[in-house]
Amino acid sequence: MAGNTFGEIFRLTTFGESHGTAIGGVLDGCPPGVDVDRDRIQGELNRRKPGQSDLTTPRKESDEVQFLSGIFDGKTTGTPIAFMVPNQNQDSSDYSHLQNAYRPSHADYTYEQKYGYRDYRGGGRSSARETIARVVGGTFGRFVLDTYNIDIKAYVSSLGDIELNQSYKELDLSAVEDNALRCPDPDTAKKMTDHILEVKSEGDTLGGTITCVINNVPRGLGEPVFDKMHADLGKAMLNINAVKGFEYGSGFEGTRMKGSAHNDRFYKEQGKIRTLTNHSGGIQGGITNGEDIYFRVAFKPIATVMKNQESITSDGSGTIIEGKGRHDVTVIPRAVPIVEAMASLVLTDQLLRQKIRR
Repeated sequence: MAGNTFGEIFRLTTFGESHGTAIGGVLDGCPPGVDVDRDRIQGELNRRKPGQSDLTTPRKESDEVQFLSGIFDGKTTGTPIAFMVPNQNQDSSDYSHLQNAYRPSHADYTYEQKYGYRDYRGGGRSSARETIARVVGGTFGRFVLDTYNIDIKAYVSSLGDIELNQSYKELDLSAVEDNALRCPDPDTAKKMTDHILEVKSEGDTLGGTITCVINNVPRGLGEPVFDKMHADLGKAMLNINAVKGFEYGSGFEGTRMKGSAHNDRFYKEQGKIRTLTNHSGGIQGGITNGEDIYFRVAFKPIATVMKNQESITSDGSGTIIEGKGRHDVTVIPRAVPIVEAMASLVLTDQLLRQKIRR
Protein backbone atom coordinates (compact mmCIF):
# COMPACT_ATOMS: atom_id res chain seq x y z
CA MET A 1 0.00 0.00 0.00
CA ALA A 2 1.56 3.27 -1.15
CA GLY A 3 0.95 6.76 0.17
CA ASN A 4 1.70 6.27 3.87
CA THR A 5 4.58 8.78 4.10
CA PHE A 6 4.34 12.57 4.18
CA GLY A 7 7.23 15.02 3.79
CA GLU A 8 10.63 15.13 2.08
CA ILE A 9 13.16 15.71 4.88
CA PHE A 10 10.87 15.78 7.92
CA ARG A 11 9.07 12.53 7.03
CA LEU A 12 6.19 10.89 8.82
CA THR A 13 5.11 7.33 7.98
CA THR A 14 1.92 6.12 9.67
CA PHE A 15 0.48 2.65 10.24
CA GLY A 16 -2.52 0.96 11.83
CA GLU A 17 -6.28 0.62 11.50
CA SER A 18 -9.22 1.88 13.55
CA HIS A 19 -10.00 -1.55 15.00
CA GLY A 20 -6.52 -3.05 14.90
CA THR A 21 -4.05 -3.36 17.77
CA ALA A 22 -2.70 0.17 17.55
CA ILE A 23 -2.17 3.31 15.51
CA GLY A 24 1.42 4.46 15.16
CA GLY A 25 4.12 6.04 13.12
CA VAL A 26 7.80 6.56 12.41
CA LEU A 27 9.09 10.12 12.22
CA ASP A 28 12.41 10.48 10.40
CA GLY A 29 14.47 13.60 9.76
CA CYS A 30 13.84 15.26 13.11
CA PRO A 31 17.02 17.11 14.14
CA PRO A 32 18.92 15.82 17.19
CA GLY A 33 18.88 17.67 20.49
CA VAL A 34 15.30 18.92 20.27
CA ASP A 35 13.60 19.11 23.68
CA VAL A 36 10.67 16.71 23.91
CA ASP A 37 7.71 17.73 26.07
CA ARG A 38 5.71 14.52 26.50
CA ASP A 39 2.91 16.32 28.35
CA ARG A 40 2.47 18.63 25.38
CA ILE A 41 2.29 15.70 22.98
CA GLN A 42 -0.34 14.03 25.15
CA GLY A 43 -2.19 17.33 25.45
CA GLU A 44 -2.46 17.58 21.66
CA LEU A 45 -3.71 13.98 21.48
CA ASN A 46 -6.30 14.79 24.13
CA ARG A 47 -7.61 17.62 21.95
CA ARG A 48 -8.16 15.11 19.13
CA LYS A 49 -9.36 12.06 21.07
CA PRO A 50 -12.98 10.85 21.16
CA GLY A 51 -15.29 11.14 24.14
CA GLN A 52 -14.08 14.58 25.25
CA SER A 53 -17.56 16.16 25.29
CA ASP A 54 -21.23 15.57 24.44
CA LEU A 55 -20.44 16.89 20.96
CA THR A 56 -18.16 13.99 20.02
CA THR A 57 -18.40 10.21 19.65
CA PRO A 58 -18.82 8.41 22.99
CA ARG A 59 -16.04 5.94 22.14
CA LYS A 60 -13.63 6.12 25.09
CA GLU A 61 -9.93 5.96 24.31
CA SER A 62 -7.08 7.19 26.53
CA ASP A 63 -4.92 7.68 23.40
CA GLU A 64 -1.74 7.43 25.47
CA VAL A 65 1.32 7.47 23.25
CA GLN A 66 4.21 5.04 23.75
CA PHE A 67 7.63 5.89 22.31
CA LEU A 68 9.82 3.06 21.07
CA SER A 69 12.93 4.88 19.80
CA GLY A 70 14.54 8.18 18.91
CA ILE A 71 14.36 9.89 22.34
CA PHE A 72 16.98 9.88 25.12
CA ASP A 73 17.13 11.99 28.26
CA GLY A 74 14.23 14.13 27.08
CA LYS A 75 15.76 15.03 23.72
CA THR A 76 15.58 13.70 20.18
CA THR A 77 18.63 11.71 19.09
CA GLY A 78 18.32 12.36 15.36
CA THR A 79 17.37 8.73 14.73
CA PRO A 80 13.87 7.59 13.67
CA ILE A 81 11.23 8.28 16.32
CA ALA A 82 8.89 5.28 16.47
CA PHE A 83 5.70 5.46 18.49
CA MET A 84 2.33 3.78 18.93
CA VAL A 85 -1.05 4.43 20.52
CA PRO A 86 -2.98 1.26 21.45
CA ASN A 87 -6.65 0.91 20.51
CA GLN A 88 -8.49 0.04 23.71
CA ASN A 89 -12.21 0.55 23.17
CA GLN A 90 -12.97 -0.71 19.68
CA ASP A 91 -16.23 -2.61 19.16
CA SER A 92 -16.06 -4.42 15.85
CA SER A 93 -19.56 -5.83 16.31
CA ASP A 94 -20.86 -2.37 15.40
CA TYR A 95 -19.69 -3.09 11.84
CA SER A 96 -20.49 -6.79 11.30
CA HIS A 97 -23.57 -5.90 9.27
CA LEU A 98 -21.36 -3.98 6.81
CA GLN A 99 -19.14 -6.86 5.77
CA ASN A 100 -20.62 -7.02 2.28
CA ALA A 101 -22.40 -3.66 2.09
CA TYR A 102 -21.22 -0.31 0.76
CA ARG A 103 -21.93 2.68 3.00
CA PRO A 104 -22.92 5.83 1.05
CA SER A 105 -20.01 8.30 0.63
CA HIS A 106 -17.53 6.06 2.48
CA ALA A 107 -14.38 4.43 1.12
CA ASP A 108 -15.86 0.90 1.22
CA TYR A 109 -16.44 0.53 -2.52
CA THR A 110 -13.28 2.31 -3.69
CA TYR A 111 -11.00 0.38 -1.29
CA GLU A 112 -12.45 -2.89 -2.51
CA GLN A 113 -11.98 -1.84 -6.14
CA LYS A 114 -8.35 -0.91 -5.48
CA TYR A 115 -7.23 -3.80 -3.26
CA GLY A 116 -9.83 -6.50 -3.89
CA TYR A 117 -10.28 -6.75 -0.13
CA ARG A 118 -11.15 -4.36 2.70
CA ASP A 119 -11.28 -4.07 6.47
CA TYR A 120 -14.91 -3.16 7.12
CA ARG A 121 -14.36 -2.53 10.87
CA GLY A 122 -14.68 1.21 11.22
CA GLY A 123 -13.25 1.78 7.77
CA GLY A 124 -9.90 0.18 8.58
CA ARG A 125 -7.08 2.29 7.21
CA SER A 126 -9.48 4.95 5.90
CA SER A 127 -10.66 5.75 9.45
CA ALA A 128 -9.86 9.20 10.83
CA ARG A 129 -8.31 7.42 13.81
CA GLU A 130 -5.16 7.25 11.68
CA THR A 131 -4.76 11.00 12.28
CA ILE A 132 -3.45 10.20 15.77
CA ALA A 133 -0.05 9.63 14.19
CA ARG A 134 -0.20 12.97 12.39
CA VAL A 135 -0.88 14.80 15.65
CA VAL A 136 2.15 13.17 17.29
CA GLY A 137 4.39 13.95 14.30
CA GLY A 138 3.05 17.48 14.02
CA THR A 139 3.80 18.16 17.69
CA PHE A 140 7.43 17.21 17.13
CA GLY A 141 7.37 19.68 14.27
CA ARG A 142 6.12 22.34 16.66
CA PHE A 143 9.07 21.66 18.95
CA VAL A 144 11.32 22.58 16.01
CA LEU A 145 9.18 25.57 14.97
CA ASP A 146 9.21 26.91 18.54
CA THR A 147 12.92 27.63 18.20
CA TYR A 148 12.02 30.02 15.35
CA ASN A 149 9.04 31.50 17.22
CA ILE A 150 6.67 30.20 14.52
CA ASP A 151 3.14 29.87 15.90
CA ILE A 152 0.23 27.89 14.43
CA LYS A 153 -3.33 28.41 15.61
CA ALA A 154 -6.54 27.00 14.10
CA TYR A 155 -10.17 27.48 15.06
CA VAL A 156 -13.69 26.61 13.95
CA SER A 157 -14.96 29.39 11.67
CA SER A 158 -18.24 27.85 10.47
CA LEU A 159 -20.57 24.97 11.21
CA GLY A 160 -23.38 24.21 8.80
CA ASP A 161 -24.88 27.60 7.94
CA ILE A 162 -23.55 29.32 11.08
CA GLU A 163 -20.53 31.47 10.26
CA LEU A 164 -18.00 33.43 12.27
CA ASN A 165 -17.64 36.43 9.97
CA GLN A 166 -14.80 38.30 11.72
CA SER A 167 -11.24 38.26 10.43
CA TYR A 168 -8.75 36.32 12.53
CA LYS A 169 -7.18 39.67 13.44
CA GLU A 170 -10.42 40.70 15.14
CA LEU A 171 -10.58 37.58 17.29
CA ASP A 172 -8.90 36.53 20.51
CA LEU A 173 -7.34 33.28 19.40
CA SER A 174 -6.21 32.53 22.95
CA ALA A 175 -9.89 31.76 23.62
CA VAL A 176 -10.08 28.85 21.16
CA GLU A 177 -9.90 26.23 23.93
CA ASP A 178 -12.48 28.00 26.11
CA ASN A 179 -15.33 25.90 24.68
CA ALA A 180 -15.81 22.43 23.25
CA LEU A 181 -16.43 23.82 19.74
CA ARG A 182 -12.98 25.48 19.57
CA CYS A 183 -14.63 28.63 18.25
CA PRO A 184 -13.04 31.79 19.72
CA ASP A 185 -16.31 33.75 19.77
CA PRO A 186 -18.50 32.55 22.70
CA ASP A 187 -21.82 33.70 21.18
CA THR A 188 -21.14 31.92 17.90
CA ALA A 189 -19.88 28.85 19.78
CA LYS A 190 -23.17 28.70 21.71
CA LYS A 191 -25.18 28.81 18.48
CA MET A 192 -23.02 26.07 16.99
CA THR A 193 -23.37 23.89 20.08
CA ASP A 194 -27.16 24.21 20.04
CA HIS A 195 -27.20 23.37 16.34
CA ILE A 196 -25.10 20.23 16.86
CA LEU A 197 -27.36 18.97 19.63
CA GLU A 198 -30.41 19.63 17.46
CA VAL A 199 -28.98 17.76 14.47
CA LYS A 200 -27.74 14.97 16.73
CA SER A 201 -31.31 14.41 17.94
CA GLU A 202 -32.35 14.04 14.30
CA GLY A 203 -29.69 11.38 13.69
CA ASP A 204 -27.92 13.55 11.13
CA THR A 205 -24.51 15.18 10.71
CA LEU A 206 -22.89 18.55 9.90
CA GLY A 207 -19.91 19.95 8.04
CA GLY A 208 -18.07 23.24 8.43
CA THR A 209 -14.78 25.08 8.05
CA ILE A 210 -11.61 25.53 10.06
CA THR A 211 -9.41 28.61 9.69
CA CYS A 212 -5.69 28.35 10.41
CA VAL A 213 -3.21 31.19 10.99
CA ILE A 214 0.59 30.87 11.02
CA ASN A 215 2.55 33.78 12.52
CA ASN A 216 6.23 34.74 12.41
CA VAL A 217 6.97 32.74 9.27
CA PRO A 218 10.49 33.33 7.91
CA ARG A 219 10.80 34.81 4.45
CA GLY A 220 11.92 32.53 1.63
CA LEU A 221 10.28 29.19 2.50
CA GLY A 222 8.73 27.18 -0.32
CA GLU A 223 9.78 26.29 -3.85
CA PRO A 224 8.84 28.31 -6.93
CA VAL A 225 7.46 25.51 -9.13
CA PHE A 226 6.07 22.18 -7.90
CA ASP A 227 6.65 22.47 -4.14
CA LYS A 228 5.09 25.86 -3.55
CA MET A 229 4.30 26.56 0.09
CA HIS A 230 0.58 26.88 -0.56
CA ALA A 231 0.60 23.75 -2.71
CA ASP A 232 2.20 21.72 0.08
CA LEU A 233 -0.30 23.14 2.58
CA GLY A 234 -3.15 22.33 0.22
CA LYS A 235 -1.92 18.76 -0.22
CA ALA A 236 -1.59 18.39 3.55
CA MET A 237 -5.11 19.63 4.25
CA LEU A 238 -6.75 17.69 1.42
CA ASN A 239 -5.17 14.54 2.83
CA ILE A 240 -7.21 14.93 6.04
CA ASN A 241 -10.32 12.75 6.19
CA ALA A 242 -13.57 14.50 5.13
CA VAL A 243 -11.83 17.58 3.68
CA LYS A 244 -13.51 18.91 0.53
CA GLY A 245 -11.81 22.26 -0.03
CA PHE A 246 -8.81 24.48 0.69
CA GLU A 247 -8.28 28.18 0.11
CA TYR A 248 -5.55 30.52 1.29
CA GLY A 249 -5.24 34.28 1.44
CA SER A 250 -8.14 35.99 -0.31
CA GLY A 251 -9.18 32.63 -1.74
CA PHE A 252 -12.33 32.52 -3.84
CA GLU A 253 -13.44 35.93 -2.57
CA GLY A 254 -10.38 37.40 -4.26
CA THR A 255 -11.89 36.58 -7.64
CA ARG A 256 -14.46 39.34 -7.04
CA MET A 257 -11.75 42.02 -6.76
CA LYS A 258 -9.91 43.98 -9.43
CA GLY A 259 -6.18 43.50 -9.66
CA SER A 260 -5.43 47.04 -8.52
CA ALA A 261 -7.36 46.41 -5.30
CA HIS A 262 -6.05 42.88 -4.79
CA ASN A 263 -2.35 43.70 -5.14
CA ASP A 264 -0.43 43.83 -1.85
CA ARG A 265 1.63 47.05 -1.94
CA PHE A 266 5.08 46.96 -0.40
CA TYR A 267 6.42 49.39 2.18
CA LYS A 268 9.31 49.48 4.64
CA GLU A 269 8.82 49.34 8.41
CA GLN A 270 11.66 49.32 10.93
CA GLY A 271 14.10 48.15 8.29
CA LYS A 272 11.86 45.30 7.05
CA ILE A 273 9.88 45.10 3.82
CA ARG A 274 6.19 44.51 4.53
CA THR A 275 2.91 44.60 2.61
CA LEU A 276 0.07 47.00 3.44
CA THR A 277 -2.52 44.29 2.81
CA ASN A 278 -2.19 40.52 2.83
CA HIS A 279 -4.50 39.17 0.15
CA SER A 280 -1.60 36.88 -0.81
CA GLY A 281 -1.90 35.04 2.49
CA GLY A 282 1.79 35.40 3.23
CA ILE A 283 2.84 33.54 0.07
CA GLN A 284 3.86 35.00 -3.30
CA GLY A 285 5.17 32.90 -6.16
CA GLY A 286 4.94 29.88 -3.87
CA ILE A 287 7.44 31.43 -1.42
CA THR A 288 6.72 32.99 1.97
CA ASN A 289 7.09 36.79 2.23
CA GLY A 290 7.08 37.09 6.03
CA GLU A 291 3.43 38.05 6.46
CA ASP A 292 0.90 35.82 8.21
CA ILE A 293 -0.09 32.67 6.36
CA TYR A 294 -3.81 32.11 6.70
CA PHE A 295 -6.06 29.57 5.07
CA ARG A 296 -9.43 27.87 5.40
CA VAL A 297 -10.27 24.17 5.19
CA ALA A 298 -13.75 22.84 4.32
CA PHE A 299 -15.02 19.61 5.88
CA LYS A 300 -18.04 17.70 4.57
CA PRO A 301 -20.79 16.38 6.85
CA ILE A 302 -19.81 13.00 8.30
CA ALA A 303 -21.06 10.23 6.02
CA THR A 304 -22.20 7.96 8.86
CA VAL A 305 -25.65 9.07 9.95
CA MET A 306 -27.96 7.56 12.54
CA LYS A 307 -30.65 7.01 9.93
CA ASN A 308 -31.28 4.01 7.72
CA GLN A 309 -30.02 4.51 4.16
CA GLU A 310 -30.55 2.55 0.97
CA SER A 311 -27.47 1.06 -0.66
CA ILE A 312 -26.23 -2.14 -2.33
CA THR A 313 -24.02 -5.09 -1.44
CA SER A 314 -20.91 -6.31 -3.24
CA ASP A 315 -23.05 -8.60 -5.43
CA GLY A 316 -25.31 -5.70 -6.43
CA SER A 317 -28.27 -6.62 -4.25
CA GLY A 318 -30.23 -3.87 -2.58
CA THR A 319 -29.76 -3.42 1.16
CA ILE A 320 -30.45 -1.02 4.01
CA ILE A 321 -27.53 0.50 5.91
CA GLU A 322 -28.62 0.73 9.54
CA GLY A 323 -27.76 3.86 11.52
CA LYS A 324 -25.89 2.36 14.47
CA GLY A 325 -22.57 2.59 16.29
CA ARG A 326 -20.64 5.39 18.04
CA HIS A 327 -19.97 8.37 15.80
CA ASP A 328 -19.44 12.13 15.82
CA VAL A 329 -22.08 14.54 14.56
CA THR A 330 -19.32 16.67 13.04
CA VAL A 331 -15.55 16.29 12.71
CA ILE A 332 -14.96 20.02 13.14
CA PRO A 333 -13.95 20.44 16.82
CA ARG A 334 -11.66 17.38 16.84
CA ALA A 335 -10.14 18.33 13.47
CA VAL A 336 -8.66 21.61 14.77
CA PRO A 337 -5.51 19.95 16.21
CA ILE A 338 -5.22 17.81 13.06
CA VAL A 339 -5.17 20.91 10.83
CA GLU A 340 -2.52 22.45 13.08
CA ALA A 341 -0.47 19.23 13.02
CA MET A 342 -0.48 18.97 9.23
CA ALA A 343 0.47 22.64 8.92
CA SER A 344 3.32 21.97 11.34
CA LEU A 345 4.58 19.04 9.26
CA VAL A 346 4.64 21.24 6.14
CA LEU A 347 6.33 24.23 7.79
CA THR A 348 8.96 22.06 9.49
CA ASP A 349 9.77 20.20 6.28
CA GLN A 350 10.06 23.41 4.26
CA LEU A 351 12.16 25.04 6.98
CA LEU A 352 14.63 22.14 7.08
CA ARG A 353 14.81 22.10 3.28
CA GLN A 354 15.72 25.77 3.31
CA LYS A 355 18.38 25.24 6.00
CA ILE A 356 20.05 22.53 3.92
CA ARG A 357 20.06 24.83 0.89
CA ARG A 358 21.94 27.50 2.81
